[in-house]
Amino acid sequence: MQKKKLKITVLGSGTSQGVPVIACECDVCKSNDPLDHRLRSSIMIEHAGCCVVVDAGPDFRQQLLRENVKKVDAILITHCHKDHIAGLDDVRSFNYLLKKAMRVYACKRDQLRIKEEFSYAFSDEKYPGVPDFDLINLDDKPFNIEDIHIQPLKVKHYHLSVYGFRFGDFAYLTDVNHIPDETIELMKGIKVLIIDALRIKKHVSHFCLEEAIAVSKHLGVEETYFTHVSHLMGKSAAINPNLPEGMALAFDGMILEI
Repeated sequence: MQKKKLKITVLGSGTSQGVPVIACECDVCKSNDPLDHRLRSSIMIEHAGCCVVVDAGPDFRQQLLRENVKKVDAILITHCHKDHIAGLDDVRSFNYLLKKAMRVYACKRDQLRIKEEFSYAFSDEKYPGVPDFDLINLDDKPFNIEDIHIQPLKVKHYHLSVYGFRFGDFAYLTDVNHIPDETIELMKGIKVLIIDALRIKKHVSHFCLEEAIAVSKHLGVEETYFTHVSHLMGKSAAINPNLPEGMALAFDGMILEI
């Protein structure tokens, strides 16, 4: 029997402001190319009827409506910055439809921030209709959500420790500017990588394009896609033809089967 593939959908490939940026008149923000329109970074993993989303930013509702998502089994949180957790309130629809709390995997630090941001969801006297979260501790240990095996990948986002994730032959790293050697070891053997590449010039808390390309080459990855892309990267039509073979900018709605 043929092994079922992982289906990866890029829900969003943009930076914290998205693209176009509000009130910006640059060529990228004014572009008519849909590949240059980027919601906040997030992906969805599907396998054997199980659906897991990584991060739920401000565009979470819009992304799931666009992809006609009817069920989410769990959400993995890379870190607690607003562009990665602001949409968590919208799990209410799944609470109602599935009659259970949404499993949210987050490290202890991020669980505290979620409880602060959505304090009404954790009140002793909850208002009817507020979201219901089942917060589950995320650390360096691998775990399974149904048949999806997940290896957390600890990396650095400037001074902040954040998580990427490995799912079989695929790894996802957003908001990263340093990968420790022990995490590189955990990534060896991957075939497909989606990795942070904010812009052309270097940045204090994100990989620039050159740095992200170097990581891909070091790992010997067959296919690499760059995410968390800002308007400062330039237009997709100008960047993609000049990238090494097997590499491209990710785009919203992109689907990979691994």
